[in-house]
Amino acid sequence: MAGGNWKGWRARCAAAAFGLLAAAAASAQQQQGAELVIGQVAPLSGVLASTGEQMVLGGRLYFDWINEQGGVHGARIRVKVVDDGYKVDETVRLTRELLAKPETVALFGFAGTANIAKLLADGVLERGGAALVAPYTGGEPLRNPFNPWIFHVRAGYGDETEHMVQQVTTLGLKRIGVMYQDDAFGKAGLAGVNAALDKRGLKLAAAAGYERNTDKVEEAVRAIKASDAQAVIMIAVNKPAAAFIKRYREAGGGAQLFNISVVDPAELVKGAGLSNARGLGISQVVPYPYRPDLPAVREYQQLLKKYAPGQEPNYTSFEEFLGAKVLVEALRRAGPAPSRARVVKALESMGNHDLGGVFVNFSPANRIGSRYVEVTVIGSSGKLLK
Repeated sequence: MAGGNWKGWRARCAAAAFGLLAAAAASAQQQQGAELVIGQVAPLSGVLASTGEQMVLGGRLYFDWINEQGGVHGARIRVKVVDDGYKVDETVRLTRELLAKPETVALFGFAGTANIAKLLADGVLERGGAALVAPYTGGEPLRNPFNPWIFHVRAGYGDETEHMVQQVTTLGLKRIGVMYQDDAFGKAGLAGVNAALDKRGLKLAAAAGYERNTDKVEEAVRAIKASDAQAVIMIAVNKPAAAFIKRYREAGGGAQLFNISVVDPAELVKGAGLSNARGLGISQVVPYPYRPDLPAVREYQQLLKKYAPGQEPNYTSFEEFLGAKVLVEALRRAGPAPSRARVVKALESMGNHDLGGVFVNFSPANRIGSRYVEVTVIGSSGKLLK
């Protein structure tokens, strides 16, 4: 090869190599700056505000850790959190806004049976085509009939109420009352209690509702007290549940009290007083988060100390922590720059997936990842006991 040709060939090779390196660097830089946007509508004000804060915290712990490790396929997770105040119309409006943004690849951790049922009824999730992962509700209308958009990490209210009725009747108690929120959430729990009683040839001693987004429980207290119920199952959120416990006990009500899982025991003790709340049974849909017996609990407690020092373990934040683990695994399986549809397909592939001693099982025909239920009790110190 002549000297000039040799020099030209070397120059062309160098230019090509430089071009490849520049392209690789640009690609790496682009990937490093990429984001995976997750939309979260949560009740950060109103009667469910403390629950909403714990929901957001639980997801944030895991998302922050994943970002610190370099993200998913080099892309950081950014969670867009907006407050609906537990109001159905706000949930719908805010969800539409999130889904109108093409960068939103999935939804995460909403709250409220009625809120999410409205999203289904209005076709918001169907038109958006995005998965909603780990909603903080066990409402049966969100599970049956089957819909492809919601991936549940928790057991349903039917599972919880069956477990509580079984425990109550095993103790020989047959007069069971229900205090419930008068909306889709409360009615879902009420239907679960009725179904569990029907299986055992029993009827409700009393059913008393209260108005959503209030703590107006005086009529419910009177009705339950007059029924002489031996046990009362509450389908209620923090403030009205605490108000009922306090006023029922002060009125001389002596029934064994239970509440469905969507309450914070610390809030109940604070609102009702320890002497009134002591002995309350609360059904739970994830394992006990206060002892590091499982790898997932150990991981949760470590990240809680790292990213939220001073915060105590909590069932709500642990549940959404597990939900975040589910979503991150789906994002991994969906590959780089995933579409909404690819995230849905990735979630469907998570059959018997181990989150660290806690398992979820999804498939193209199944969106109920877990049916785990156990009952805990508020002890004499105000802490939950197994």
